[in-house]
Formats: sequence, structure tokens, C-alpha cells
Amino acid sequence: MDILQKYFTDFTPKQTEQFKNLQALYAEWNTKINVISRKDMDHFYLHHVLHSLSIATQFEFNTGDEVMDLGCGGGFPGVPLAIFFPEVEFHLVDSIRKKLTVVEEVCAALNLLNVTVSHTRAEDIKNRKFDTVVSRAVAPLGNLWRWSKPLLKKKHSAHSGLICLKGGDLAQEIMESGCKPYIWELEQIFSEPYFQQKFMLHQPA
Repeated sequence: MDILQKYFTDFTPKQTEQFKNLQALYAEWNTKINVISRKDMDHFYLHHVLHSLSIATQFEFNTGDEVMDLGCGGGFPGVPLAIFFPEVEFHLVDSIRKKLTVVEEVCAALNLLNVTVSHTRAEDIKNRKFDTVVSRAVAPLGNLWRWSKPLLKKKHSAHSGLICLKGGDLAQEIMESGCKPYIWELEQIFSEPYFQQKFMLHQPA
């Protein structure tokens, strides 16, 4: 929890309490449904929560915005972002039902009311549009953009489009995607060695 407060100093008491409770909730659920490796649980706030909140260092979602977390897994980045932006609606999508069970139970325990989940694939979502799609280490950029583009509202705010968190050498992946994303090096935002070779990409709508 201290690592979050190193970079974010304006949490409300409710947000502080929710973030504090996150690790114990995930640790409990992880014994029943494995969504985080045991090694990663030792670095839960650094590897999962702070990594997710890197999006909040560069983007300010607006009240009433609708954000989809594509391939949310156990709820990252969607759950930390939902705590950070309580006035924004987050819709977490994954094709593996048991992972969504963890998300639902964690959100219920936190009284986090701005999260909904859907057991589906992004390409099967119809008649629903979002201001932003976020994703963390799910698929190549080209696939993410192909799945996201039809789901985005036709508006051009600073955060509209696809925002994804990725690692490693992305030159080939970006070239093959046909996208021209804005790129942030996370080690320029967070000083911890964990963030070397980790990036945030934004492909505007």
C-alpha cells in the first residue's frame, strides 16, 4: 500500500480503505481460484495495483464515462481504476467465467458499485459503445485494436480510444498492427526497476 502513496497523495478515506483491503481479498480468493501467481502476490501492490494505476497518471476520465477492460483476468487494470475513478462506469470483460467470479466477489466486498462484468469475448459485444477500452497484457496490439475499434464511441476526447499496458520489445508488434500509438515508458513515471521495459500505449479512436 505504501508504494501507492509514494505516487498518489490525494486518495479519499474511502479509496484508501478500499486499496488497503484489496490484497487480503485477492489473497483469500486466490486460494480458491488462482488468478495471480503466488510469487506475484508477494508484490501485489507493485506488480498489479500500481501497474494498473499507471493509466491514471496520464489520463483523466470524466464523470459518467464508460470504460471497458478487455480481457480483465482477475480484474486488472479495471478494479484499481474503478477505485481511483468512482464516478466512471467500468465494464470488465473476460472469456473465463471463474476469473469474473473473483472480480464480482472482490467488488462486492469493497462496495465498489461502478463495476459490471460480462462473460464474453469483446468481438461478441453488440449494441454497446464505450469512451475508452483499457487492457493489460492480453493480446498483440493489432488484435486489441481490431476488437476495440467497433466498440468505441465516435468522440475524440484526450482519452478516447485504446489504452493498453505492455512489456518487452514492441517495435515489430506495433509495425504489424498498422497502428500509430502514443507510447509512454513506465520507468519514466515510476522509479522501481520492475517498470523497466514496460510501456503504456494509446491508440486514439
